[in-house]
Amino acid sequence: MAAQLVAALLSPQALLLYLLLLPIVLLYYSATKTKRSGSEQAAAAGHGEERPLPAPPSKLPLIGHLHLIGTNPHVSLAALTAQHGDGGILLLHLGQVRNLVVTTPGAAEAVLRTHDHVFASHPQNAFADTLLDGSDIAFAPYGEFWRQLRRLVTTHLLSARKVLSLRAGREEEARLVMAKIRDAAAAGAAVDVSTLLATFTNDVACRAVSGKFFREEGRNELFREVIDGNVAAFGGFNPQDYFPSMAKVDALARVLFPKMTRLRKRWDGLLDRIIDDHATKSSLQQEEDEEETDFVDVLLARQHEYSLTRQHIKAILVDMFVAGTDTSYVVLEFAMAELMRKPHLMAKLQAEVREKTPKGQPMVMEDDLGGMTYLKAVLKETLRLHPPLPLLLPHFSVDKCVINGYTVPAETRVIINVWAIGRDPGSWEDAEEFIPERFEDIASPDYKGRDFGILPFGAGRRICPGINFGMASVEIMLANLAYCFDWELPGGMQHKDLNMSEVFGMTIHREEKLILVPTTRDVSHE
Repeated sequence: MAAQLVAALLSPQALLLYLLLLPIVLLYYSATKTKRSGSEQAAAAGHGEERPLPAPPSKLPLIGHLHLIGTNPHVSLAALTAQHGDGGILLLHLGQVRNLVVTTPGAAEAVLRTHDHVFASHPQNAFADTLLDGSDIAFAPYGEFWRQLRRLVTTHLLSARKVLSLRAGREEEARLVMAKIRDAAAAGAAVDVSTLLATFTNDVACRAVSGKFFREEGRNELFREVIDGNVAAFGGFNPQDYFPSMAKVDALARVLFPKMTRLRKRWDGLLDRIIDDHATKSSLQQEEDEEETDFVDVLLARQHEYSLTRQHIKAILVDMFVAGTDTSYVVLEFAMAELMRKPHLMAKLQAEVREKTPKGQPMVMEDDLGGMTYLKAVLKETLRLHPPLPLLLPHFSVDKCVINGYTVPAETRVIINVWAIGRDPGSWEDAEEFIPERFEDIASPDYKGRDFGILPFGAGRRICPGINFGMASVEIMLANLAYCFDWELPGGMQHKDLNMSEVFGMTIHREEKLILVPTTRDVSHE
């Protein structure tokens, strides 16, 4: 599923692909139908009739329900589940693949908490296998290898202590952005806030991963390019996600994967140079302070302890770059856009940030953030209404189980629609409105996997391990945008006219860039 889905399904290339696939799919269908019929008869004889999952009626040959998915799949899936589902679940056949769609907090809790052990794996992804050799954390199947990688990352790369040690780098990158905005304000110019925020989150991730000299040879720009390549590749319409048998046919695989092969070569070239540079540096220097130790240093130091190959290290670094860049940027962009639509909310945030920051201080530092409760409420509300990944990476059932009274077969792919969950009218009053005040209460739901009404980072065994890392960057940047500047829309645009349309991909983005006019505050006399 992706924004290009409808056009891709009807393109000449897709039609040719269907013709090539038809014999393979018919053989596959015939074999699996025979196998399934036998197993279903045995199950019925031994356990009685099982309750089938609710599904839409209009399934087509070969493509299943793919024709029902529009350019914003999270919206289509929410509407389909509301119309044809029951209890927040719906069965869809997308190509060859059986999918369970989940759109309510209760159904999500059943998958991610009650039956977490059944759904802890992710389905095999042919693109990820090509790019990462199955050596990363995000796509690796649940098992001992994944547990070891997870322990390495949570203990040594993304622990609270490690995230805190990177504070000076985040503050310096925020300071550079504030300087650029001040220059624009002095010239009376509008600012492309979207591009500034994307650059900031990219540079924070580059600095954490590869050290403070990441701008050498323009590496930050090169990494931005390959990260964008990942986002485009994984967010596009990938036929092998819906027709897995394609990936097993060498001739088809060679046609489908050249772009991913080229992308892997670019990643390999960049990461090999960085790893080699760090290996040389480590052999010449004594142990550094933790603030000077980046992720590559940590992985090289732990290489023997965790039996890491160079490919393991590169796959982990790709995860760190991609997860640390695009999702944080999306949260910041939507937060600023929502605040510009409602100036009284921006004024409330500015009042808090300016009151909690020491008088005369040129910018907000991370030590100042602790008491900024409304800042945190704004970000929670942004994550509820605009989760960066509206659909979590698919989960995969390794065994049969029962969800909301329905039997879910083994080998079912599960799509958790966190966009729909965050807008569930049964959980949220005025669910479509941006109201940060709903999170001001200290007992309000949080986004760390304990409350299933807001799941931007998932929950259970596969919850995102980088929550603290990502939110640290988001908090320091949004606080400084509110502290250092007053903001207006350009060209006399009215706040209500700000376009909030979305574009679906690996992450969800605003359709239009956010262009704003800043006015610098003089804090020296306050």
